[in-house]
Amino acid sequence: MELEVRHLRALCAIADTGSLHKAARHLGISQPSLTTQLRRIEHALGAELFAHERTGCRPTPLGHAVLSRARPLVAQLDRLVSETRAAAARADGVARLRIGSTASRALAGWLRRLRGRLPGTDISLHMDVSAGALLRGLAAGRLDVAFVHEVEGCPLRVPDGLERRVLVEREPQFISLPRDHPAAAGPVVDLADLAGDRWMVDPTVDGEWDGLRRVLWAAGIDPPVLHGDYHTAASLIVAGEAVAPCQPTSGPRDDMAIRPLRDDPLAVRLLLYHRPGAEAADAAYAELAAAYREAALRAAPYRQWLLRHGSPLPGVPHAA
Repeated sequence: MELEVRHLRALCAIADTGSLHKAARHLGISQPSLTTQLRRIEHALGAELFAHERTGCRPTPLGHAVLSRARPLVAQLDRLVSETRAAAARADGVARLRIGSTASRALAGWLRRLRGRLPGTDISLHMDVSAGALLRGLAAGRLDVAFVHEVEGCPLRVPDGLERRVLVEREPQFISLPRDHPAAAGPVVDLADLAGDRWMVDPTVDGEWDGLRRVLWAAGIDPPVLHGDYHTAASLIVAGEAVAPCQPTSGPRDDMAIRPLRDDPLAVRLLLYHRPGAEAADAAYAELAAAYREAALRAAPYRQWLLRHGSPLPGVPHAA
């Protein structure tokens, strides 16, 4: 078997995410397919490139050597493609804005505002649960801006050369729980009141599980944890099977309660990244801030939280 660029991408993805599961999700293939591909690569090279541990995959010394040669090759090809596409876009006179984003209630309003502000611009969207994957795509030239969240206590690994703008310095994370949960009777929930509940978390979201585990352990809570995506979480919460962290901008539901946690132990920082000199960065940031304010004011629990804490509307430094 001869090595191809897709094989090098797979190796980089495994190293960057530290997990075959996360790497497969990033690459858009199944985990068994990626596992088979890795075995073939290692067989072709005649050596093990990753050590498989309980917490994930770690490059072996030879793996590090291969990655040090693979990363520049992948980056150069990405630059070749992105620069060629940019040149083609300039030649046909069509302005383009390629947006990357993790999940956000502000996203629809952001796109609507950008289309109004930048008429004639071809605006595309790439969603990913992994902020790290979006930042790598931005650094490689596949995106123009990336809106991501950084879990408190779990800093993102940011590629060199990217510029950052802070949208919200510390956004509190609320809790979603069954409507008839005893803790939902009050306006604020204590972590201690959820000590007996099963918690749902998506381990593919960068820092999500580590950040939650740190907060729970600090509170002396070690609950059973279910791993899965948040679409699954919603159905389990409604059924009374779990509770889960959620964005404060989450919309109201008749079958689910959304409440802030006392003292706001869980939080994220909302960030917009772009490459230096990105033409649409100012417009992207301004319209994102406006869309986020709209989403914050629509969500009654978050609006009340902002009023109680005397916080300014998001979109300015140190907003909450």
